[in-house]
Amino acid sequence: MKKNVLVLCTGNSCRSQIAEAYLRYFHGEVANIYSAGVETHGVNPRAIETMLADGIDISAHTSNHVDEYLNINFDLILTVCDHASERCPIFPSTAKRLHHNFPDPAKATGSEQEIREAFAVVREEIKVFCQQLEL
Repeated sequence: MKKNVLVLCTGNSCRSQIAEAYLRYFHGEVANIYSAGVETHGVNPRAIETMLADGIDISAHTSNHVDEYLNINFDLILTVCDHASERCPIFPSTAKRLHHNFPDPAKATGSEQEIREAFAVVREEIKVFCQQLEL
């Protein structure tokens, strides 16, 4: 039976979307991967762009609120930002909780190239983390 994994972030727009995609890529055969936010901000176009640069299309992803998944029995809840970790609701389950705060690339400033590079750096951090995660 596949494990249920929830990736949780503030707005479910960047980091959680990237993590969802990589977890599906690396662990989709053993886990059902979901992502959500404690708010919904829509999928960030730069997150879509940075994932396409690595060969993964997340353009069909949606930004979901954590309340949509309260009826799922999760085995793992992964928070990818401190804000979501602090506001994470209590799920009526025995889910293991794991937290890793990744920088928010949506807050990057500078030239367009510098912002793209910030997204690429965070994407690679999340990719390595997801690849090494044992489910």
